[in-house]
Amino acid sequence: MAKGGFRGGMGGGFNMNMIKQAQKMQNDMLKAQAELEAQEYTASSGGGMVTATVTGKKQLIRLDIKPEAVDPDDVEMLCDMVMAAVNEAVKQADTAMTEGMSKITGGLNLGF
Repeated sequence: MAKGGFRGGMGGGFNMNMIKQAQKMQNDMLKAQAELEAQEYTASSGGGMVTATVTGKKQLIRLDIKPEAVDPDDVEMLCDMVMAAVNEAVKQADTAMTEGMSKITGGLNLGF
């Protein structure tokens, strides 16, 4: 046997504690992701004329349009209000997911 013998391990401070910490972080991330995806995010536009609600999975689940927002001579304005409300709700969902994952990863950039 070579001088010093086999010391085991993978060198560089690799140990079971690091594996356990990584597994815990992964489990925490999966749990938080499921919770965030189940939440609903609501935004409105046009002074409350259009309200959109999306899930954390960014699926539109509710769209409310007040009757007075419907003007047959200005459909473009209604489309703009719908897009603005949906986009803002999706932005809220994105922000919640990013912030939720950041709390778990301690700010590490893991691509979430």
